[in-house]
Parts: sequence; C-alpha cells; structure tokens
Amino acid sequence: MSPSPAVTADLAHDLRLAVMRLARRARQQRGDHGLGLGQLSALAALDRHGPMTAGALAAHEQVRPPSITRTLAALAEGGYVERTADPHDGRQVVVSLTDAARTLLREDRRRRDEWLAALLLDLDADDRARLRAALPVLEVLADS
Repeated sequence: MSPSPAVTADLAHDLRLAVMRLARRARQQRGDHGLGLGQLSALAALDRHGPMTAGALAAHEQVRPPSITRTLAALAEGGYVERTADPHDGRQVVVSLTDAARTLLREDRRRRDEWLAALLLDLDADDRARLRAALPVLEVLADS
C-alpha cells in the first residue's frame, strides 16, 4: 500500500528542510578563500568530469554561457583554471583545473569531511547504520 499524498508531502517537506540545514552548516565549514558557491561548483564540476569547453561546463552547471564566462574569467584571474586550445577543434577552448584549484578543493573537502565525521561520532551505532542504509536512496534522489 502506497502512502497518502499528504504523508508523502510531509516527508518531502521534512527531508528538504533537513538537507538544506545540513548543507548550510557544511558550507559554513568552508575556508575563507574568497570564492563564491558558483565558482566552487564550477571547479568541482571540472574536478569530477575533467577538462571541458565553457559551453559544456555551462550545461553541467545549468547556467547560461555568459554566466560561466564571467565565472571562468574570475577563476582564471585567481589562478584556479587554465585555458588551452581544443586539440580537436582549434576554434574551441578547453578549461582545466590548476594545481592550486586541486589543492583548494582537497582542503575544502577535508575540512568539511572532518567536521561531519566528528558529528557522526556523536551518534550511536544504530543511527549511523540508518544513515548508511539511507545513502543509496539519497544518491538516487540527488542524481534524478
């Protein structure tokens, strides 16, 4: 028997609030590197998917090309991305991470992982097991 629409709506509301609050707290653990969330998201996409054109990055980030152009200009100025000619199409430019960007991302992730791990240590074993069991469902929701 499937749950009623009201029960599902309540779960959606509660889950959305909990995820938003946890994400907000995780963002507060970021270092003071002066980059905005859009810039960090672009760096993370390049880290996850590898070098790509600005158009491909705009599509990944679901932003308009002029927006990603401004983001990439600021990241290039900060030394976080480099642009090279596409070896297959000289009219295109491929954007990739610099070592400085990789270091920044690694440190940012380490800091937030340590913060969350400390919180998880405060939970009892049953709560940690429930979270572990929920991970595949959360990943499906995140990827949809």
